[in-house]
Amino acid sequence: MAFDPDCSASAQRLEPCLACELAVSAFLSFQLFKRLSPLVAFAALSASYFSHIGFFNPYLSLWLKDQGMTLWAIGLMGSMQSLSRIIAPYLWGWLSDHTGQRVLLLRASAALALLGSLGLSFNELPWLVGMLFFMFLNTSGMMPMTEAALSHWVSVGGVFDTHKYGRVRLFGSVGFLLTVCFAGAWFENHGMKDFALWATLTILAVNVSVWALPNVRESVHVQDDETSVLRELFKAHNAWFFATVFFHVLAHMCIYFYLSLYLDHLGYSKTMIGLLWGVGVIVEIGAFYTQSRWIHRFSLGQWLMICCACMVLRMGLTSFCSEWLSWLFLAQALHGITFAVQHTVSITWLATYFPGRLRGRGQAVYSIVGYGVSGVVGSIAGAWLSEKFGLQSLFAISLGLALIGFACASALNFIVKKRDNELSV
Repeated sequence: MAFDPDCSASAQRLEPCLACELAVSAFLSFQLFKRLSPLVAFAALSASYFSHIGFFNPYLSLWLKDQGMTLWAIGLMGSMQSLSRIIAPYLWGWLSDHTGQRVLLLRASAALALLGSLGLSFNELPWLVGMLFFMFLNTSGMMPMTEAALSHWVSVGGVFDTHKYGRVRLFGSVGFLLTVCFAGAWFENHGMKDFALWATLTILAVNVSVWALPNVRESVHVQDDETSVLRELFKAHNAWFFATVFFHVLAHMCIYFYLSLYLDHLGYSKTMIGLLWGVGVIVEIGAFYTQSRWIHRFSLGQWLMICCACMVLRMGLTSFCSEWLSWLFLAQALHGITFAVQHTVSITWLATYFPGRLRGRGQAVYSIVGYGVSGVVGSIAGAWLSEKFGLQSLFAISLGLALIGFACASALNFIVKKRDNELSV
């Protein structure tokens, strides 16, 4: 068949046209997506954000190990994420409460996080430390601002709607599930060399999602000051709530930082590690989807006690029954209660006791206490303990931390019941 130069020239002229058509189609599709319910946009953001978390948190330690780092160095690197959660959430929360521009600030933090992810391809240690910390400073503030903005949309007459919240939040669990399982199989077959690329692509998806959010400026209370926040924090019921959150999440930190390393040490493949993470998320999805039917059966304080009790059982199974895969699957299945239910109960508590102008900073304090301070303590102490006593010791110690959390939740439940009885008299 003879070569036709005219056909070749025509094809070359068509390529830019096709690219333009695809760009226009993508733009129109995005504009249509933005016109959907605000809760759809929040669901998309939840899915994309937790898709990033779904591969990043479980496999960060394995990637750092692949870079030749020791357990102590891995623990220190992991602590940077928690350190950023002490600094960033309150700063972003303060800005969002005082400007009312939560969505605009979400877009800024997502863009800066994307910039930071581009630096992960360079393996020099000082540069890697700086880029990770810069990225964490921006991603750590995103979820508290998102939760504060979302609670505005799912609250009706000042009452937090757990049904709507659960349906939005479950998309985050689906995103986490897909990436944690797919990434495990990918890294098993291709090694950890593509970790930085995964980080960039998933944060890029977050950037697309935040631009679909409705950019509604919330009212700003000029007379607000920090004493009102502190006054709420030091009320007995809130103090016991944050104490419960601290010890409960601190017990979780060995899961977040060291479970993958622990399972890898025991000889489980990366695919199986991904499946074990996935089991927890599947149950989590079920909990978020159905919780509006049964979560009302117990009070918030009672649910916190149940969550801490299940955490005791989960840590016991992970520490002492890890050689039996069936027990590990059961331990991971408890994630539906120890995380999903605990998270919904906590967000409901914050919406109830930190309403309106305190919403952003209430969420920020929750992030700082629950995932900042506890994360720094858990990662650094975990690094030292694992080097000295082995990885299994972390889960045994976490069992004790969960017991302390249960005691705090019991005190909280007692105070709330006593107050309710006094009010009813």
